[in-house]
Amino acid sequence: ENLMYFGQLKGLRAGDVKPRAERLLTELGLWERRHETVGSFSRGMQQKVAVSAALITDPPIILLDEPTIGLDVEAARTFKNWIQHLARDENKTIVITTHQRELAAPIADWVLELFHGPTLAFKDFALQLLGRLFDRVLAERGERITIVGATSGDTGSAAIAGCRGRANMDIFILHPWGRVSEVQRRQMTTVADANVHNIGIDGSFDDCQALVKALFQDQPFREALHLSAVNSINWARVMAQIVYYVTAAVALGAPDRAVSFAVPTGNFGDVFAGYAACRMGLPIERLIVATNRNDILARFFASGEYRVGEVTPTISPSMDIQVASNFERLLLDLHDGDGRAVVRDMAKLRDDGGFRVSARSLEKARRLFDGHRVDESETKAAIAATYRETGWLADPHTAVGLAAARLRHDPRQPTVTLATAHAAKFPDAVAAAVGIRPEAPPRLAELARLPERCARLKADFGALKDFITKHARLGQGTTVI
Repeated sequence: ENLMYFGQLKGLRAGDVKPRAERLLTELGLWERRHETVGSFSRGMQQKVAVSAALITDPPIILLDEPTIGLDVEAARTFKNWIQHLARDENKTIVITTHQRELAAPIADWVLELFHGPTLAFKDFALQLLGRLFDRVLAERGERITIVGATSGDTGSAAIAGCRGRANMDIFILHPWGRVSEVQRRQMTTVADANVHNIGIDGSFDDCQALVKALFQDQPFREALHLSAVNSINWARVMAQIVYYVTAAVALGAPDRAVSFAVPTGNFGDVFAGYAACRMGLPIERLIVATNRNDILARFFASGEYRVGEVTPTISPSMDIQVASNFERLLLDLHDGDGRAVVRDMAKLRDDGGFRVSARSLEKARRLFDGHRVDESETKAAIAATYRETGWLADPHTAVGLAAARLRHDPRQPTVTLATAHAAKFPDAVAAAVGIRPEAPPRLAELARLPERCARLKADFGALKDFITKHARLGQGTTVI
């Protein structure tokens, strides 16, 4: 009767509501108990009935605010598994917010899931926008561009998804050969559109990034092929990412209270978007820079020294970076807008492998930033503990953020960890931590059956220029100098 009343309250006809209510209650095993009061059910079953009531109205999205409060660990896990199956079977988007301070587990208060785009990574947010912005402006101007980017895993597939098939651009994505996950590689190399070109580089991500920067510094080449960037050095990407910091903070009480964010990062672009949001007035208490063993950023915020080390492969490969391309933007502010000081620091980085900022600049950075290094064992432990306590599977990158957030936990204010990728993109690492493989969305499962297309080059600037000139539509007929 309550379900019927709720449906009619929302303007639905009784004849439409009754079969839905009967089906949902039958699936819950409650049809035979339909005459009982809801108060006689367990807390977990009461929550399921409440969700069923919401489904009566056939909404496109359902937001459940702390639905597992009051449930024991096993009941919470059962409820969340039920929600996952329900979302799939009913083809609904169901968003769960959790704020479980009572759990003594290495998890943040909140997780912001940013992996629901076409490539299941946070970079879809910005790159789906960027591809459309490029297409519209180029069509209006009657121009064409050649996009060149480097990826440590997720940027490449997200950039390709945003630019594939677009008439006014060719896209060339470099990735370190053998140093991205199979899923990440296949998300790029199985795209058959003629304007998409994948290049595996024999080297590290830093080698790929250095090649891309060298291309943009070659002015004749840049102008001849109308080069443009999709890496986070493109300001439009940072601009788009600012939005989800604001959205999350406002949802948790901003501007009336401050919020902290834990950000797994290697290239400093995602966390710089949080810094930009703070500069715009968003009340952010702390930005927790979470790194894996490639910890140049964590070392900087600890000591003030920015010094390159060897790139070490990890189970969070998108963060296997030693030179963060967006860090220069923060340096500019730490040097009070003195661009010449930034140039001097970058020259020392190139010539000597590192530099040190003044005590004043370091103190300025520490007013907002904390840096934390999370090793492989801590990453696996965070995946396991999060699953054990909540039933939620974190990918290795998100787990780095969760572990760092725990180290900086402050019970007086909310901390949000940015969940940057779907766990199914890193099934081996997740399985090693918890003993189960995350269920792959259908679009990932299809990748294994598709043919791959990728060129392999040495980390050689001349060879890369030749390849791009030969295959870019703007480059055909162009002489490389």
